[in-house]
Amino acid sequence: MNRIFARTVLALSVAGAAAAAQADTTLRMSHFWPGGSAINQQIFEKWAKAIEEESGGSLKVQNFPSQTLSQADETYDAAVNGIADIGITAQGYTNGRFPLSQIVELPGVAESAPQGACVLQTLYDDGQISGEYDDSHVLFMFTTGPGYIHTKETNVQKPADLEGLRIRRPTAVAGDILENMGAQPVGMPAPDIYTSMQRGVIDGLSFPWEGMKGFRLNELSRYHTQVPFYTLIFVATMNKNTYESLTPEQQQVIDDNSGMKWADKAGRVFAAEDRAGKQQAEEAGDTIRVVDNPLDDPVWQKPLEDGIDGYLSDLESRGRDQARDVYQAAQDASQACAQ
Repeated sequence: MNRIFARTVLALSVAGAAAAAQADTTLRMSHFWPGGSAINQQIFEKWAKAIEEESGGSLKVQNFPSQTLSQADETYDAAVNGIADIGITAQGYTNGRFPLSQIVELPGVAESAPQGACVLQTLYDDGQISGEYDDSHVLFMFTTGPGYIHTKETNVQKPADLEGLRIRRPTAVAGDILENMGAQPVGMPAPDIYTSMQRGVIDGLSFPWEGMKGFRLNELSRYHTQVPFYTLIFVATMNKNTYESLTPEQQQVIDDNSGMKWADKAGRVFAAEDRAGKQQAEEAGDTIRVVDNPLDDPVWQKPLEDGIDGYLSDLESRGRDQARDVYQAAQDASQACAQ
């Protein structure tokens, strides 16, 4: 009888230990922002802290900034394939994979990071673009503020001034617009820009003010043309198997820290960094040329409108017949998100 009792106690202890081991989970989070950046510290580290606290410590998040777990252009696949449990990256780094989502990058869709994040998350929540993410479990989406043109030596006053300049482009969408203006777009992940610009590989870049500060690029740029011709979009997503292996309580913690709640938080951090980035350039005495309402500007209107129509037409030619419907939905969301 004592032996049976002892075996029962042992079995229950082993089962309890196994359950506890399963319940305590460490999630590996990969992204490309520098560890010391406000984006990492005020968005991703705060998200990780919220997950740990709300799960009572059963979920822990191990943060891998600065491409230390996966390269920027491989991070989405790293999350899909389980190399990372959570991946945060720009959709444009995997060219052609998220074409409907990248409609939000087009000129005129968003005037700020909070508005852009709201538009992108709305399109996902409404099912307009959710099919592009069936291979992962999306947490939340967000955007930068508008991206501008920053150069070392050229004061860009009109599109023709870009003729022949090697400009780092963030995505193919922005790259096509730059090329139509006469520039030579060069693709590279954000962490590689500083060295390339320092060595003269590129003459300038297209970037929001936040990125100019976060990646120290204000140190190298002296001319800034504030013409908002794109917005860079991002996704924070999770490996499906990892999410499904969590307990219902842990899944609820993840769900409570997903969607518009964190899209808005991220947008507000980016907006604050945009203000700080521009102030940094102003204090350095840089030349800043502001183009208000470029889609109504006689000099900038046509190349920007051509870029919008060109992108939508290209999607339609590749069988994305809903492209203009998604663009209209983005415009409608833009109005709602501006309120």
